[in-house]
Amino acid sequence: PNPLHESPHRYHPFDGDGMLHGVYFTGGKAAYRNRYVETAALIRQRASGECVSPGVMGPFDYEVSEFGIKDTSNTDVFAYHGDLMSLWYNAGHPYRVDPMTLETREHFALGGRDSLRLSAHSKVDWSTGELLFFDYGDEAPYMTFGIADTSGRRVHEVAIDLPGPRLPHDIGFTTNYAVLHDLPFFHDMEVLRRHRFRVLTFHRDIPTRFGIIGRRGRSDDIRWFECEPCYILHVSNCWEEGDWVIMDGCRSTNPMPDVQAGEGELASMLAYMRLEANNYRWRFNLKTGEVREGDIDDLNTEFNKTNPIFHGVQSKYAYHQRIPLYREGGHTLRFTGLVKYNNETGQRTQWDYGAGVYGSEAVFAPKVGADRSSAEDDGYVITLTTDSNDWSSACLVFDATDIAQGPVARVHLPQRVPAGFHATWARGEDIFA
Repeated sequence: PNPLHESPHRYHPFDGDGMLHGVYFTGGKAAYRNRYVETAALIRQRASGECVSPGVMGPFDYEVSEFGIKDTSNTDVFAYHGDLMSLWYNAGHPYRVDPMTLETREHFALGGRDSLRLSAHSKVDWSTGELLFFDYGDEAPYMTFGIADTSGRRVHEVAIDLPGPRLPHDIGFTTNYAVLHDLPFFHDMEVLRRHRFRVLTFHRDIPTRFGIIGRRGRSDDIRWFECEPCYILHVSNCWEEGDWVIMDGCRSTNPMPDVQAGEGELASMLAYMRLEANNYRWRFNLKTGEVREGDIDDLNTEFNKTNPIFHGVQSKYAYHQRIPLYREGGHTLRFTGLVKYNNETGQRTQWDYGAGVYGSEAVFAPKVGADRSSAEDDGYVITLTTDSNDWSSACLVFDATDIAQGPVARVHLPQRVPAGFHATWARGEDIFA
C-alpha cells in the first residue's frame, strides 16, 4: 500500500493505494520497476487531487464504491493467463496488469462470469494452470467458490451456504478438494446499516468451521469440520493422506489484540495493526469426521509461503516472517526476520534482518527446471527489505536450503519500498507464454 494523497481522516495502512514493485532476474542481472495499480479510485483521485475515501477508520461512504471504502487493489498479486492479477482483501474487482511494464490493462474479468468480485488469495494451481477462486459479501450467498481454466474462463462455480456475512481471507486446495473457511470473526450487519461502520467482533463461543468440497463439487457436497475458535489469515499448504486432508497455516486465537495503556489516541489503530499467530496444523478425516489440530510451533510468525510446485500435495517446508509480540517490543505489524520451518519436526532456522530493518512477505522461487521430483527446498527465497535508519531498500535472495547463512545475493533498489503485504514469484513461462 502506498497512499497517493493524504487521508482527510485517520489514515490506516490498509487504506494505501495499491502499488506493484517488480524485480526481474535474467542473465545474472536484476532490474526494478514500480507502478500504481490504476484502479477506478486512483483515477478519480488523480482527477480531484485528493483522497476519495474515509478509509477503514472512518464512516463508510457508499458513493465511493459498493464496499463503502475504495477498492485499492493493494493486497495480493499472482500470475494467471499471461498477466498479473492484482486483488483486494475485501473481495473487490481484480485488475489485469502487464507483468513486464506493470501497466494496468483493465479489470480482470473471467469469461462466462457476470460478477467481477474476487477475493485476494484466490489461487493458481501450478500443476494444472487452473485458478481456484472465491468471493464473499454482505448479502446472500455470502460466499461463492469456483474454478477458471487456463484460458481465463469460468468452468465451475457454486454458492456456499454460510450462517451470515463472514470475512474469510484465504483458501487451501489439494489435488481433489478445496478447503474453505467459516471463521468466527465478523461484523454486525445491523450496526453497519445504521451507523456505516464495520465493527468486527471475535466470537469465542462460535467454533471455526472448515468446509471441504470437491474442486468440481456441488454446494450440498461440502463437508464441514468444527475446530477451536480462531482466525486464519494465510494457509501454507494442504494435501491428502488416505482419508485425511491436512492443512498447515498460521492460527490466531486473538485477532483483535487489546489496546495497551499509554499509547494515546492512536491506540486502537496500533492494536488493529498487531498480529498474534503461530504455525499450526489441522487434520480432517473425510471418512469419520474426526478432527485433529495442534501447534507446530509457538513463535509469533505469519505471512507464510511454500514452494508453489508442491501446492496441493504433501510438503514440509514453509517460510514465515518473524513478527515480535507487543511484550517483545513489537508495537505494530513489522517483519524482523525470515523463519524456515520443517513442519514435520517443528524445527526452525531463521535469519534476522538487522536493527531497524524490516522485511516483506518472502516468495519461493524454484530453480529453473525444478519439478515435484526435485528437492522441495531446491530454490531461492526472496524478500524486499527497508532500512529505517536511512530508508534504503533492497531485494534479498536466500538459498532456500540454508537461510541461516544470510542472503547469497543483495540487490540495492533505487528508491524506498513502502511496507507491503504480499508478493508472488512469476516464472518466465507464466509471463512469456
